[in-house]
Amino acid sequence: MNFKPIKTKRIYEEIIEQVKGLIAEGALSPGDKLMSERELADQLKVGRSAVREAFRALEAMGIIEIKQGEGTFVKAISSQSLAEVLAMACILDKDTPRELLELRKILEVESAGLAALRHTAEELEKMESALRRMETDLESGDLGEEADWLFHYYVAEATHNSLIIRLMDTVGDTMRRVLKKAREELYQSPGTPQRLFKEHCGIFDAIKQGKDKEARRAMYEHLVLVEKGMFK
Repeated sequence: MNFKPIKTKRIYEEIIEQVKGLIAEGALSPGDKLMSERELADQLKVGRSAVREAFRALEAMGIIEIKQGEGTFVKAISSQSLAEVLAMACILDKDTPRELLELRKILEVESAGLAALRHTAEELEKMESALRRMETDLESGDLGEEADWLFHYYVAEATHNSLIIRLMDTVGDTMRRVLKKAREELYQSPGTPQRLFKEHCGIFDAIKQGKDKEARRAMYEHLVLVEKGMFK
């Protein structure tokens, strides 16, 4: 573990970046024990208070775990902790919803294409059930963000790609919050609820017919319009 001396005013942030960098490089792995506050402060040539502040922040991020009397350990990052970090970021950072929509375009456009090629009859039925629920919500004036999320999740399931499904699981709670906010804003425009429902039906039809290019295009156009509606 070769930490570098700190030469900056925002010392604790530099410590955080070095720890995260060592984890990314594989020099630190889940379960590894970090140096004590005193040892790390000596190696970095900084005060122990800066190390303590960095450790607290890293623990809040779910990156390390401080065990009383045992030491500080690199934590295995779970889907739950990642979701919590994303949720907190959406609350604190006004730019994160925009970035999340960019992530959705990267993730869900290809998911739609794969779903068109790999779906099963059962998975199509699940997507169709989400659309029926969305239509019912539309008729009752409900925002329907849960049905919206379920449709997109069922598309991800139909990819049969465990990593895509796991990523959707990870960001699920955060996406639900953003979807609710998006729909609250988008529904203020006349005709938007009907348009959104029609777009989802278009995505479904392309997937059902096995038209992967069409499915990708329909998903991309849908997410672009959602983004434009949120960030006019």
